[in-house]
Amino acid sequence: MDGIMTAAASGMRARMESLDLLANNIANQSTAGYKADREAYTLYRAFDVIDPALDGAPREAPLIQENWTDFSPGSLQLTGEQAHLALDGPGYFRVRGPAGELLTRSGAFRVGSDSTLVTADGYRVLSTSGEPIQVRPNQPFSISRNGEITQRGEIVATVQIQEVSDPTALKKHHGTYFQLTRADAATAGGRTQVLQNHLEGANVAGPESSVRLIEVLRQFETLQKAIQIGSEMGRRADEVARIGN
Repeated sequence: MDGIMTAAASGMRARMESLDLLANNIANQSTAGYKADREAYTLYRAFDVIDPALDGAPREAPLIQENWTDFSPGSLQLTGEQAHLALDGPGYFRVRGPAGELLTRSGAFRVGSDSTLVTADGYRVLSTSGEPIQVRPNQPFSISRNGEITQRGEIVATVQIQEVSDPTALKKHHGTYFQLTRADAATAGGRTQVLQNHLEGANVAGPESSVRLIEVLRQFETLQKAIQIGSEMGRRADEVARIGN
């Protein structure tokens, strides 16, 4: 494979990965608390392709080095639902997932059939005691800015807010959920306030992402044409060589 086709094929691979990220972001632009994924590019050495023009050195081609998560806050939306919560500050809600505790910025909670506060996926929201939050069924409740849940004048639980000193210690688990990979990055809350009847929107800019998607598609098509041209040039070169012989 010549240099043109190698570079074009590498670029197509990177564009395909970028398309996957963009499509996922656009699909979740209406998901409360969703944090967009971005791509970071690097170069990799194509050791299987030696370029004589580079004195026998392997070529370098573009590659998405890793995905990184944009942790910037989304806009706050008033919903009027008493179980909907948003966070004003750097904290996260702690919830109990199927295989352990997870963190999320999505406060699209509801009261489950067992009267516990749960996420849209049914994961139980945890209190400062580390236990699921239990409320009295069919009774209204209010939640203060420090997370205290009050029913009939009595504090029944306090929502646990986990702040993280280093966002790189957060690994996206799935959807709006994260795993904390380093215990030393967990810090006590204090800078984050809870807003009842609100949700934090996704930090995905729909129009910007759509424009970016179109750009990447056009780049992909251009690289695809480059491969077709390179293939045609190689075919014609072979024909000329056969005629010359």
